[in-house]
Amino acid sequence: MVADLLQQGYLDALLSVRRNAEIILDNLSEGIIAHDMDRRFFFFNRAAEEITGLSRKEVLGQDCHAIFPDKFCSSHCSFCNGMTLPDLPNAPYPITIRSRDGENKQVEMFVVPLKDSRQRPVGVVATLRDMTREYELAQRLGQIEQFAGIIGRDSKMQAIYQTIRELSERDVPVLIQGESGTGKELVASAIHNEGNRAGKRFVTINCGALPDTLLESELFGHVRGAFTGAIRDKKGRFELADGGTIFLDEVGDVSPAMQVKLLRVLQDGTFQRLGSEHTVQVDVRVISATHKNLREEIAAGHFREDLYYRLCVVPVLLPPLRERRHDIPLLVEHFLRHDSPGLQPQPPTLSQGTMDLLMEYDWPGNIRELQNIIRYLLVKCPQGLIEPRCLPPDFRPRHLASVTLPSRSPKRGKLDQDQVRRALQQAAGNKVRAAQLLGVGRATLYRFLELNEKSM
Repeated sequence: MVADLLQQGYLDALLSVRRNAEIILDNLSEGIIAHDMDRRFFFFNRAAEEITGLSRKEVLGQDCHAIFPDKFCSSHCSFCNGMTLPDLPNAPYPITIRSRDGENKQVEMFVVPLKDSRQRPVGVVATLRDMTREYELAQRLGQIEQFAGIIGRDSKMQAIYQTIRELSERDVPVLIQGESGTGKELVASAIHNEGNRAGKRFVTINCGALPDTLLESELFGHVRGAFTGAIRDKKGRFELADGGTIFLDEVGDVSPAMQVKLLRVLQDGTFQRLGSEHTVQVDVRVISATHKNLREEIAAGHFREDLYYRLCVVPVLLPPLRERRHDIPLLVEHFLRHDSPGLQPQPPTLSQGTMDLLMEYDWPGNIRELQNIIRYLLVKCPQGLIEPRCLPPDFRPRHLASVTLPSRSPKRGKLDQDQVRRALQQAAGNKVRAAQLLGVGRATLYRFLELNEKSM
């Protein structure tokens, strides 16, 4: 009798603890969801209901993939990749959740495994923090530094982030325009990953890198015997991208003959493999990019106007790096971390003089050129402080570009006052830069200025 009472008291205590725990979790501002190893939900608190727009009644006991058919956890949860054990990140990561009413919620997600007393995985618990308001406020203040892998806080980049979010709700063709090296493929990938086709294939092809015969085969595929060397049937990029997105890079370089073939597949989603009479139907979103001004190409008769309007339902214009100079320090910091050797405990930093020179350069190669410069600097100065002397010999900011350097370094004491005066003016008074411009050491220039102080 006593044992029964004790056992009942123990069970009541356990039930009380569970009820209290559920009350606590249910009153948190963060969404808490949990599912077992079969991906079936067994906990879904009130905040999770508010974030997702779903009630716990319709969620509990259901498969995660049935409730969230889109790429809910991105690539962070290996349940989605068919693995037995979850390979979970150890830090929060951003996701976009489309609630029942169609609103896109910017959510910070943190996932941890649930284990039994023997440390065997029995499920997963995820914390959802609604960051939509903070995100929108940061955007209004121009403080968003990264979005979908794109880096930049400049107002032009904020506008592009907004466009990408808007495009996530519309499955329409997009034309990305910008100079070489501005990150057109990265933006295309972001549009795909933020849209309805996230999780499906993202297939790329550089249309300007191939002659017509190869380009047609790459885009539409071929059958065996279609041409010399075609020893088997091959699917083209459009067929491989079926259900997903195809990215046509440098579409402005496509020949008139290929433009006609592209126009057909954009009009009705059908094409024929090279050497075949069979029509293939695909469902593909088309994102294209070019460094050319296609309106000028149309006026010159080099690009079809009807194809342009098929490709350019929504245009996205990427600014060159010289028009968003304030993003250079942010990009430099990212590349220093990203490209530093993995075993290095602390990546090197740039001196103020080096950063000033990077800020004053016009960057004709844009972000790609900046990354290459940082990689060069990491080779030349892998540790400590990166000084201007580490920069490539041909690296010249715009304020130095018009100055003719001496064919050889002047001899000590033979500097010309007019030459020094002009170098100082071009270097905005910076003696270190003026010395570099003159091809002499700083000490040589300082001694010259001391000796000629009155006349200078």
